[in-house]
This record gives sequence, C-alpha cells and structure tokens, in this order.
Amino acid sequence: MKTNRSHTVPLLLLAIGLVCCFVISLSLGSVAIPMSDVVKSLFGGEVSKPAWAFIIYEYRLPKALMAMITGSGLAVAGLLMQTLFRNPLAGPFVLGISSGASLGVALFILGGTVLGISSSLAFGKWGLIIAAAAGSFLVFLMVLAVASRVRDTMALLIIGLMVGSLTSAVVSVLSYFSKAEELQQYIFWSFGSLGDVSWQSIRILLYCFIAGLILALTHLKELNALLLGDAYAKTLGVHYTRSRFVIIIATSLLAGSITAFAGPIAFIGLAVPHLIRQIMPTSDHRVLFPAVILGGAILMLICDTVAQVPFSEYTLPINAVTALVGAPVVIWLLVRKKKLVF
Repeated sequence: MKTNRSHTVPLLLLAIGLVCCFVISLSLGSVAIPMSDVVKSLFGGEVSKPAWAFIIYEYRLPKALMAMITGSGLAVAGLLMQTLFRNPLAGPFVLGISSGASLGVALFILGGTVLGISSSLAFGKWGLIIAAAAGSFLVFLMVLAVASRVRDTMALLIIGLMVGSLTSAVVSVLSYFSKAEELQQYIFWSFGSLGDVSWQSIRILLYCFIAGLILALTHLKELNALLLGDAYAKTLGVHYTRSRFVIIIATSLLAGSITAFAGPIAFIGLAVPHLIRQIMPTSDHRVLFPAVILGGAILMLICDTVAQVPFSEYTLPINAVTALVGAPVVIWLLVRKKKLVF
C-alpha cells in the first residue's frame, strides 16, 4: 500500500480540477458569461452586466452547489456499499433507498387516480421532496430491522435487491392505472434534476450531507478492515455489527436525502469509486474518502454542464447524461488498465 504522502499530488490535482469545473459550470449555459466575470462575482467584484450577476447568484450557483453535493454524496455512498459488501457492482441504492423514494413519489403523484383521491399535482416540489424522503425513511427503517436480524452481509444485499423489485412492481401497477399528465410528471422526476432548487433546499441537503460524511469519516479504519473479510475484521477488534449499522445509516442519509431533492441520479455512485481507484490504485480509505468526494463533485459538474447544452436553450435529462458521459470513461480506463482495482 502506498503511503498517503504519495497521493498528495493527485489529490491536489483533483482539487484544482474541481475549482476549474466549478467556474466553467457557472460560465457556460444558454447565456455565456466570461470566466473573468464569474470569478469577479464570486469574490464580490463588479460584473460587466447586472443580468449576469443575477443569473449566477439566482440560477447557476445554487445548481452548481447542488451538483457538487449530489456527486460527492453519491460517490461516498457508493464507496461505502462497495466496501461493506466487498462487491464492485454495489452502488449507493443497493439497499433499496432509491426504490423507497420512487415508491413514495409514485404514491404521491400516481396514487390519486388509483386510490380515488384528489390529485397531488398542486402540492409542488416540496410535496415531491417530502414524499421521496418519507419513502426513503420507511425503507431505511426496514433495512435497519433486517440488519439487526440478518448476520450475513450478502443476504442483506439480496434483500435490498428484492425490495427494489417489489417497489418497482408497485410503481408499475400505479403507472398502468394513472392519468397521462400524472405519469408524465413521475417520468420527469425519475430523470433527475439539479435545477429549480432554493437556498433553503440546499441548506437542508447540506446538513444531511455533512452528517453522512461525519459518520463515514469516523469509521475509515473499520472500512479498511472490512476489506479483509468480516472474520478478519473481528480479530482486529472491529465491532462488526455496530460498524455495519453506522455504514448503513451514513449511506441512507446520503443517498436518501439526495434522491429526495434531486431524484434518482444513476451511475455516479457506482462509477466514481472505480474511477478513483484507477487513477489512485490504493485500498486505503483515508485516501479514497477525500478522493471520491472530489471526483464525484467533478464528474457531476461535468455532466451538469453537458446537460445544459451550452449556447442552447435545450436541457438534457441529467440521469441520461451521467451514463453517456461517465460510462465510456470507465470502459476506457478499464481497457487501458486491463484489470479492475478493488
């Protein structure tokens, strides 16, 4: 294992890349704003056009911050799940948290027609957020209950997948009987969105994000031990049951809150840990943890910039762009390295 000092330069380059991507994200869009004016506005300077300052502060800055929180949170959640299950295909939503959020939103939007109650379309974005959060929370409680009874980690993984299948079946039934406009709204939510966020929403999401990071940060040594196997981790003095609970809580906080505010963003949580391992081949979570935070934010900012289709009025679904941009990069890295670092 390489020393942490040998990874200082890559971490520094990732930090510089994040700053560059952040400025570029604020600069590009349907209205191009010179980067010099973007930097001036961030440091409180005078911008060439007052309209540019309004666009930056009211639209692009909240969106860029949302992208950074979303990318970092999902990347960390993916790293936690891949380590806990020792499975390179595990992602932040493998416990069914996203499926629970989808079911909550489906009941909120589509349930009006099926259950014969008044339409929920009038409640707006906060209604969607509350419904998604409630669905995620209920699945989270169920996962905790299962985790207290099931000792086998792989069994917990399979149960999470089964929960996803069950919720997908319920959503399919609701979709079949729903009205066209309700189905359209649900589909738009499933595309994911980083826009139309208020500073209040970002503040609430930031609290959940920080709480999840702190929980994960306090268990970095345990995560390193879990890579060696459950039995070996116990011989090293790791309280396995407690550590597993904390990792599940941290993942649920990150994935559940992000899904509630941004929708089900795919690919980022699965791909970023692998990308970072290809760039920085190490299994030490003291190095991987800050690296995936930076890498997730960078990739999400890039995807959001592409989704904006610069110099155009069109906007692509962020969920589609994350896979279109990220998947070729992961394939290229794996082909070039000829092996999966895990």
